[in-house]
Amino acid sequence: MGTVMFFHLMQSSPADTLAINAPRALGQGWRVMVRGTDPAGLERLDGELWLKGGDDSFLPHGLAGGPRDGDQPVLLGLGAAGNGAKVLALVDGAEATDAEITAMERVWILFDGSDAARLQAARAQWKAVTAAGHPAQYWSEETGRWEKKAESPAR
Repeated sequence: MGTVMFFHLMQSSPADTLAINAPRALGQGWRVMVRGTDPAGLERLDGELWLKGGDDSFLPHGLAGGPRDGDQPVLLGLGAAGNGAKVLALVDGAEATDAEITAMERVWILFDGSDAARLQAARAQWKAVTAAGHPAQYWSEETGRWEKKAESPAR
């Protein structure tokens, strides 16, 4: 069972955060599934990820629905991880089942701190995740850099 990491975005975008964290996951040998709730939002995120990092930091990724989904190190889609991912990144209010959380090394929940509905949904997710006994961490960038503000160990 992996750790669920809540990222309270206050200055960074989901693309910024993924451009930092996804290469770290790939370095561990873990593929990443980025699950969203809106196809247009995932297409925007796809375009943004191509621009992050410049020539020095290419993040190999693709949108789900192609013939090579299973080969993608980072796959963006609406459904299940079709690439054997060990990291599930949830954006735009996407959710994961308890079984999915248990199967992953990491689950990243990225939420916009300026959106009251997303903030409320993240609080509800925190309660559900910790009540289910999953280890969880809450990260905030309110000071301009990421800081771990809370941690709940596995039960």
